[in-house]
Amino acid sequence: MKIIVLGAGTWGTALARVLFENSHEVTLWHYKKEFIDILSETNRHPKLNCPIPKAIKLTSDLNCIHDHKVVVVAIPTQTIRKTFEKLNDISLDTLIVNASKGIEIKSLKTISNVISETTSIKSGNIIALYGPSHAEEVVKKLPTTIVSASSDIKNARFIQDIFSNQFLRIYSNSDIIGVEIAGSIKNIIAIAAGITVGVGFGDNTLAALITRGIAEIKRLGFEMGAKSETFLGLSGIGDLIVTATSLHSRNRKLGYDIGKGKKISELMNEMSMIAEGVDTSKAINMLSRELNVEMPICNKVYEILFLDKDPKTAIYELMNRRLIDE
Repeated sequence: MKIIVLGAGTWGTALARVLFENSHEVTLWHYKKEFIDILSETNRHPKLNCPIPKAIKLTSDLNCIHDHKVVVVAIPTQTIRKTFEKLNDISLDTLIVNASKGIEIKSLKTISNVISETTSIKSGNIIALYGPSHAEEVVKKLPTTIVSASSDIKNARFIQDIFSNQFLRIYSNSDIIGVEIAGSIKNIIAIAAGITVGVGFGDNTLAALITRGIAEIKRLGFEMGAKSETFLGLSGIGDLIVTATSLHSRNRKLGYDIGKGKKISELMNEMSMIAEGVDTSKAINMLSRELNVEMPICNKVYEILFLDKDPKTAIYELMNRRLIDE
């Protein structure tokens, strides 16, 4: 099957390798021709210690998307609308698999909704591929499990079959909104986790943060029509655990550096890869207020990132909130 992966970052490249090893005809796209030239010359990704098989076609031509049955999206969330707006009509039977995590700031919509608005694809042809999955471990073929979610469960299962192999196991799910909400907000909680470690707090604090973080994710998810069991699964608590605790996590690392005293402006200039939790924090702060959903941890992360609140002050304010039942 002909499959194109939009985004030659670490995750897009890892997914392209998986699909190639599963015997599919794979194209890997990046918007910068200069970066594609580097990949073509070296046959290696500069951030991943693995080769890119020469049989994977490398391109910066976005219009070649029309030749593919499956389109995998692995580009920064805030660029997705603009990318799809550049395309002519996509075939109605195309399946679009979103592997990016976040909420669009200007519309406060999930990525599946953004794709629906910018294409003629029916909602059931849009699939979210989320879960605890660092690219660095997937390319090493370490056992990994993630979720394929769509409102059309047949399409979720179709993508499940395409990606699954002996080291990558995919589960199917029909709750795409729950999967997308969980996978997006966990990056904010991961920033908070990094902050707590950076300021010198311990395991008790981290455990509390993860537990109350999933409570905030569930609260917003319920308001948006998600199912309870989704948040206990791989795209919920599973993805939150790995992103909040792993040294591979860009969001946790950014939070850690903030906890150590660095400023967000300085860190964003230093980063070669995007920490999606920063923009998602801005979007969730607006969305939670619009829907009147209480999300104190996410709101404090927003204050630290965008209002220059002192991290320790923010944490103690959380600890001194009005006492409630669990």
